Amino acid sequence: MSIVDTISYELWDKDPEAFANQLGKNHKNTGFCGIQDHPIPEQMVSDSIEMFEEFFALSQDIKMKYFIKDIGGARGYTPYRIETAKGAKHADLKEFWQTGRDLSDNHPYTKYMFENIVAEEVPEFKNTITELFDAFDSFGQQLMQATAIYLGLESDYFESHINEGNSVLRTIHYPPVDEDIGERSGAHGDINLITLLIGGNKPGLEILVDDNWHPIDTPQSTVVCNVGDMLERFTNNRLPSVLHRVTTPSDAVKGSSRYSIPFFLHPNPDWFIETLPSCIDDEHPDLYPEGIMADDFLQQRLYEIKLL
Repeated sequence: MSIVDTISYELWDKDPEAFANQLGKNHKNTGFCGIQDHPIPEQMVSDSIEMFEEFFALSQDIKMKYFIKDIGGARGYTPYRIETAKGAKHADLKEFWQTGRDLSDNHPYTKYMFENIVAEEVPEFKNTITELFDAFDSFGQQLMQATAIYLGLESDYFESHINEGNSVLRTIHYPPVDEDIGERSGAHGDINLITLLIGGNKPGLEILVDDNWHPIDTPQSTVVCNVGDMLERFTNNRLPSVLHRVTTPSDAVKGSSRYSIPFFLHPNPDWFIETLPSCIDDEHPDLYPEGIMADDFLQQRLYEIKLL
């Protein structure tokens, strides 16, 4: 039995408050929640994974055309063994591609966000990845409405703070390894508000609860939603950003590629993160008395994980 509970998104249409309560309670207990019957088409996910299997199979010389230094992996390709979990000694055994929000040329957020990159060698690259980004973005904003309800806020509380957020869609490839390793991706918390993960086609994702590591055993079609550091900070740790990692639990898993697609929902870059007053009381003093702008928080964390 998985430590992470799974709920049906169909409840959102029938009883938004009940859905919000289930989502919030799961996030409070373990930081994670599985969501089935969600609006992201399975075929869209399959097409995206198939497309990236083609891209990651290209020669390293070709892939490196899409690696841009000094932007923290924000767009395009990031090579194997670059990203390193905070405090870890060894880099993660993965390569990935990131896509963000498309902005107009004169948009005020262009100083915070980079232009998207298209892999010319892969047909339908732009259309496929843009459709998937938009589907995740829409779903994530709906889940933030549910989070607002759980926190006792108006359902549209986050809307103006995330409507043009610096969110990123990451497609990760963990290549086969022949060495004896414990982790493909070291223990870490996510930087953002919430993360939506789909397409983990091999076991290996684990979360740390009560000082013990627990595998997340959910069907591949389930979206796993977890709390990030920004939401943890905003709620004064009421909703925890729980450490998680990717392991190689068997030789069969170790010897094969693993793909996953997380969507990191970020707020607008200029959102000022201050502790929610309702999460502060005598028993829970403010752990973050100094507020911070979302982009400043992001840059600090990117430096810590060695992407900057």
